[in-house]
Amino acid sequence: MDLSVGENTYRRIRHGIVFGELRPGEKLRLDRLRQHYQTSVSTLRELLSRLSAEGLVHAEGQRGFEVAPVSAKDLREVADMRQFIECHALDQSFASGDLEWEGRVVAAHHKLQRIEQRLMAGETAESSVWKRYDWEFHHALVSACGSAELLEIHANIYDRYLRYQMVVGIFRGEIAAKEHRTLLDCALERDAGEARRVLAVHIQACVDAIIRATRCPDHR
Repeated sequence: MDLSVGENTYRRIRHGIVFGELRPGEKLRLDRLRQHYQTSVSTLRELLSRLSAEGLVHAEGQRGFEVAPVSAKDLREVADMRQFIECHALDQSFASGDLEWEGRVVAAHHKLQRIEQRLMAGETAESSVWKRYDWEFHHALVSACGSAELLEIHANIYDRYLRYQMVVGIFRGEIAAKEHRTLLDCALERDAGEARRVLAVHIQACVDAIIRATRCPDHR
């Protein structure tokens, strides 16, 4: 297949799933997708299989594909994986980070802080921009871990976690902003232990808020 066209289509579908444009459980009908994305059915099958391997799409055998459904059980599992991976990456990054890394962390936090201030003041902001800045900050924190594979794994699990946030549109306001500020301070002080503790609270509080805000089915 044409790699450039295929990769572009893959990114568009993936973005649609992560940011809630394609809703959980929605049928991904190949004829409709072919017309919308202007690509072949064979290319779509390949891309949807790729997304299935990432946990964002479910293959239904002869019945086709659907956007992966959501549940409290899955959310907890994804959150646990994110915490495990991100805490390990934080340890490595805090130990190896140099002045350039510190600059990336400070710059990423500055953008996130500004958009959080706007949201807390009641201003509207594109959710995709807000969450991109959130991602850039968390990515900056772990960016000096020294492992491209670890960063890729972290990015993939972060997107699965992000999908739940986007389905609900949850923003925890000043509490979350303070947690981000504490994570910045921990990075500059190289306090990985405190950063792990704050991150665990940060993730669990968001999980609890998502479950409270939605009728996300819980099949423990």
